[in-house]
Amino acid sequence: MQPGWPIRRRYRHEQWNPGRGPSWEWGTRTFVMGIINATDDSFSGDGIADRLDEALALTRELVAAEVDIIDIGGASSRPGAEPTPLEVERRRAVRVIGAVRAELDRIGAELPISVDTTWAEVAAPALDAGATVVNDITGFRLDSDMAPLVAERGVAAVIMHNQRGRPHTDLVADVTTGLEASLQICAEAGVGTNRIVVDPGFGFGFGVSQNLEMMRRLPELWALELPLLIGTSRKSTIGEVTNTKPGDRLFGTAATITAAIYAGIDIVRVHDAAEMTQAIQMTDAIVRPTTQ
Repeated sequence: MQPGWPIRRRYRHEQWNPGRGPSWEWGTRTFVMGIINATDDSFSGDGIADRLDEALALTRELVAAEVDIIDIGGASSRPGAEPTPLEVERRRAVRVIGAVRAELDRIGAELPISVDTTWAEVAAPALDAGATVVNDITGFRLDSDMAPLVAERGVAAVIMHNQRGRPHTDLVADVTTGLEASLQICAEAGVGTNRIVVDPGFGFGFGVSQNLEMMRRLPELWALELPLLIGTSRKSTIGEVTNTKPGDRLFGTAATITAAIYAGIDIVRVHDAAEMTQAIQMTDAIVRPTTQ
């Protein structure tokens, strides 16, 4: 299936409430998730651990870049990373989220914060500290307490398909099957689809050719009728194609984001927010029916 332009997708729910600021109306534009890595071993080289001065400086940069949400995680998800002890991840995430929330309030920025974690023991205190969205790269399939926590708190969630350790069949079938399993977990816990964004998991258990195939086949995921998020920023597939290190993948990242928007993506997760926002705004002006 190839999209036509302007893009017009069907959604089960037209709006999403991220917990702070106005609700997001799907299909009107591409929303931007800016990253703060509260880690010391991020693949992208921008980890700040829990150094609050750096977190606050990044917060101000993201606000200036006009991102729509800030995603904060305290554990690296890069391939081969040593597992972060739970207490370390929790400390980092809670300290940084609390500081970022206070800074946003100080400067009058009504931005939501998502906590990037796979563990309810991290998500719960992170929500107490000021996060309003849970972003789980295992789609609630690792920690059985995650979906019930999200249901109990009434917050929004991003659920990702993670192909690591799973056999491959057809790429879209793999992604769809994984996301449907996560959606079933959500349904059983009482998390409504009106609160859910799905992520196909670019770079998580997929090789270069499969990641490129994913980009080409994103329109096939429209059948889920749910908002789509993708995170391609600085990832190794871009490095393999362009022979660049993470910090030099700005233009390659912009190309993947442009392609994703042409394929109907709703949210992009980015490191270089100021530059990527410009690319997003220009692409939206071409392909979104209500941008201009």
